Amino acid sequence: MTKNINVKTGSRTEFVNITLDVQKLVKESGIKNGVCYVYVPHTTAGVTINEGADPSVVQDIQNMLNKLIPHDAGYRHMEGNSDAHIKTSLVGSSGTVIIEGGKLLLGTWQAIFFCEFDGPRDRKIMVKAMGE
Repeated sequence: MTKNINVKTGSRTEFVNITLDVQKLVKESGIKNGVCYVYVPHTTAGVTINEGADPSVVQDIQNMLNKLIPHDAGYRHMEGNSDAHIKTSLVGSSGTVIIEGGKLLLGTWQAIFFCEFDGPRDRKIMVKAMGE
C-alpha cells in the first residue's frame, strides 16, 4: 500500500507534524506488524523524526539550520533556493518507523515532521506500509 499525504505550507521554512496522518494511513492499510516508509519526492523538502511534545525544539532546529545555511549566501544555483537543497540533503528525504500492533512504534516524545525549506508550496509525502 502506497498512499499520499498532501501538505500546503505557508512559509519559506516550516515543520509540519504529520504523525497522525501517517498513523491513519497505517491503520487503513490493515498492517499489524511491519515497517512504514515516509518519503518526500521533492529536492527542497524533507522529513525528520524528532521531539513533538515541545514546539520550541522544532523552532530551535529551524533557527539553527537557517543560521548555518542562510537563504542568501551567494550560491551559484540560479533559482535562488540552494539553501533549501542543502538543508534537504542534511535532513534527508525519508524516514522509517516500525509498525507493531497496527501502530507506529515511535518513542514517547517522537513525532514525524514534514520539513519545508522552499515554501510556501503544495507538497506531497508518500507513505508505504509493508508487513503482515
